[in-house]
Amino acid sequence: MLVLDVNETLTDLSPLAARLAEAGLPDHLLPAWFAGVLRDGVALTLAGGEATFAAVARDGLRTLAVCSGTGADPEEAADHVLAGLPLLPLHPDVPDGVRALRTAGHRLVTLTNGSAGTTRAVLDRAGLTDCFEAHLDVEAVGRWKPAREAYAHALDTVGVPPDEAALVSVHPWDIDGAARAGLATVWLRRTRRPYPASQLPAALEATGLTDLAHRLDAERRLLDPGEDGEDAARP
Repeated sequence: MLVLDVNETLTDLSPLAARLAEAGLPDHLLPAWFAGVLRDGVALTLAGGEATFAAVARDGLRTLAVCSGTGADPEEAADHVLAGLPLLPLHPDVPDGVRALRTAGHRLVTLTNGSAGTTRAVLDRAGLTDCFEAHLDVEAVGRWKPAREAYAHALDTVGVPPDEAALVSVHPWDIDGAARAGLATVWLRRTRRPYPASQLPAALEATGLTDLAHRLDAERRLLDPGEDGEDAARP
């Protein structure tokens, strides 16, 4: 079973920069805004709080509108940017990569800190929804990834034990969390940024989903424990 992250792993967030500009916000602040959403959502989880991705994202956009000094209306700006989430494109490798993984017999699910409904909207447009067994988010457990409960929720939903699943993500913090929860891990290296030495490494690295399909064909033991019960590819 491959558990695929969504934001930045499957979807390309760069078109949201244009929406920021249209809303009167500095478009170069897109990475800072998204990083802030992840920071605040994870911080809430650590503190025992709970909030949806949309609520945390809206708070960040309202803050940007107030602090940017452009006079943008905070609520209107937030509405405009968030309306772009279901319209995001997939990275170019995703359609062929998903189909290749599915054809090779891999079971696929998505797991996002965002909304499962947004995931479905994006994949519906690409004709990929039926390639996945389920589209999941963390709202059911109220714990953002990389909390152990988020991964456990996904695996419990599809009835797969951790040692028969691998998380696929561009985010090292996601890789680290999944590894600590007992899953195998795949890092999609979409940028030149190095993997943090302070976090558990991925079992496998790929440049995209088509590359991953080829690598998994060669690395069958990622999800196939050996006779001694140990998975040689697990961190």
